Amino acid sequence: KPWAQICQQKPFVMASLRLRRTDGVEGRAVTPADAKEPGMVWREDNGVSKLEPVYPRLPKRLEGKPLPKFTVAQVAEHCTSKNCWIISDERVYDVTAFVQAHPGGVGPIVNMAGKDASDVFANYHSARVYRTMLPAYLVGEVTDVVVEPHVADFRNLRQKMLREGLFRTSFIYYAKLCTWMASLFFCSVALSVGAIGAGATWARLLGGALMGVFWQQLAGLGHDLGHSGVTHDFHTDHMVGSALSCLMGLSVGWWKSDHNTHHVVCNAIEHDPNIQHMPLLAITPKIFEKPFWDTYHKKVVGMDRIARALVSNQHLFFYPFMAFARWNLYIQGIIFLLAQPDKLHYWKTELAGIIFFFVWVFSLAFSMPTWGMAVAWIVVSHAVAGILHVQIVLSHWAMETYHGSPYTTKETEWYLMQLRTTMNVATPPCLDFVHIGLQFQIEHHLFPRLPRHNLRKARIEVQAICKKHGIHYHEPGFFAGNFEMWKALKATALAARKTKCGDAGFFQSALWEGLNIVG
Repeated sequence: KPWAQICQQKPFVMASLRLRRTDGVEGRAVTPADAKEPGMVWREDNGVSKLEPVYPRLPKRLEGKPLPKFTVAQVAEHCTSKNCWIISDERVYDVTAFVQAHPGGVGPIVNMAGKDASDVFANYHSARVYRTMLPAYLVGEVTDVVVEPHVADFRNLRQKMLREGLFRTSFIYYAKLCTWMASLFFCSVALSVGAIGAGATWARLLGGALMGVFWQQLAGLGHDLGHSGVTHDFHTDHMVGSALSCLMGLSVGWWKSDHNTHHVVCNAIEHDPNIQHMPLLAITPKIFEKPFWDTYHKKVVGMDRIARALVSNQHLFFYPFMAFARWNLYIQGIIFLLAQPDKLHYWKTELAGIIFFFVWVFSLAFSMPTWGMAVAWIVVSHAVAGILHVQIVLSHWAMETYHGSPYTTKETEWYLMQLRTTMNVATPPCLDFVHIGLQFQIEHHLFPRLPRHNLRKARIEVQAICKKHGIHYHEPGFFAGNFEMWKALKATALAARKTKCGDAGFFQSALWEGLNIVG
C-alpha cells in the first residue's frame, strides 16, 4: 500500500516497522525523507531508529481527564533532589521517587530538576524509557515552553540522523578496533617478556610504550561503552565495560557517575567534577574567587596555602604531571567502588577486575631482569598513556566556565552551553583513531549516544547550523588547542599568585573583593 495510506490506517505500526533500503543498508527502520507523521517522532532502541508517539501513553490515573497545566516558572520551583520535576516535550514529570535509582547517577537528574530537560533526555535515553518508564511519573503539561530557532534546527538534525540510521553501530568498525587493540597488547607483552627483541632494554621499554598506547586506545572503547554507544543497551555496554576493568584498571561505574554529571553541567564551577581539581589545579580564577560548595564531591573547596603554592605553578608542572595522572584514576575508582556514594552497577565485577589488573601488570613489570628496568617499564607505560589525559581535558579547559546552574534562560539552554564549554580538535580522517573520538567533543556532547564512527558526519551538519545562527564553533588543531589550554592554566596561575588570605583562612581573588567592595 502507499506509505501515507499505511500511516493513516495503522499509525502505531511505525513503532516496529523495519524496511530494507535500496542503498544496501539493511535492518534500519527508515522512511522516505519527506514522511512526517503527526504526533510521531524518531527515537532509537539499541541503535535502531523507530517512529514513536511523541507523547507516551497516559497512566491510568490520568486517563479520560484533562491534564493539569503548569508554567515553566511553576515547574522551576521543584528543583531539588527531594522535590524533582522535569519537563520533557512540554509535559511535566515528577521523578523525585526515581532520583536515587537513576542508572546514570544522581548528579545528572538533580542538575536538571525544575528545568526543560527535553533535549538532554532525548539525547541520553532510548525509546524504551519513553514507553515504559516515563508515563508513571507524568503530572501534567507545560503551557509556555518556547523553542528557539537554533534548538528547532538541532532537533531536526537529530531526527534526520535517526531517519538515516546513523545511531546504528557498525560492529565491523568495532571488530577492526578490537583487532588493532589486541595486536597492541600482545606485541607489548611479547616485547616486555623478551619474546621479541631478545630481551634488550630498548625492546622491553618499547613494550611498555605499546602498553601505554593500548591503554589509551582501550579508554576510547570504555568511553563508548560508558555512553551506551556500542550496543546501545545500558546493561550490555556497562557489563562489557566493567569486565574490561581487568585490562585497564579503571572503574566504569565511577566514570559513569563522574562523567555523566560532567556532561550535564559542563564547566560549571560548583557542579562539574571534571574541573574540580583543587588543591592541585585550577582552570580559571573563578574557582578561587571565594570558597564554594562542591555539589559532586560534597565538600567545601577553597584555596589554602598548599593549593596556592601548587596552582601558582601549575603551568610549569601540568604536562609532566599528566605522565602520572592515570594513578589518580585508579585511586578514584577504587574509592568509589568501596564507598559507593552513588548508584552503582557490577561493582563486584569491577573490583575483581581491578585486582586482577594490578596482579598481571606488576607481574609483567617485575619479570624484568632488574628492579630498575621494572620501574622504568611502569613509568614509560603510564607516561605514554598520559596522552589520554591531555586529550580529555583539552576539549574543555580553555573554554568558558561559569557559576551556578545552566539551562534557565535563552542564553544558557542545552545546545548553546555545550558549544560554549566544548571545543573540537581539527584532525585529518587518517588520524581519527589516534584521538579515539575525543576530537569530536562538540558533536559527542550534543549527541552522546551517536556511535563514534558517525561523529565526523554529524560535524558537518552541526557546523552548518552554527553558521546559520551565528553560534561560535571552536575547532583548533591539537597543538593550537594545547597552547590555548596552557595559556589558560598560566593566566590562572598568575592570578593565584595575587590572591590574599581571607578571614576564613582561604586565599581569595582580589577581583572578587573589588566586585563586592570588600574593605
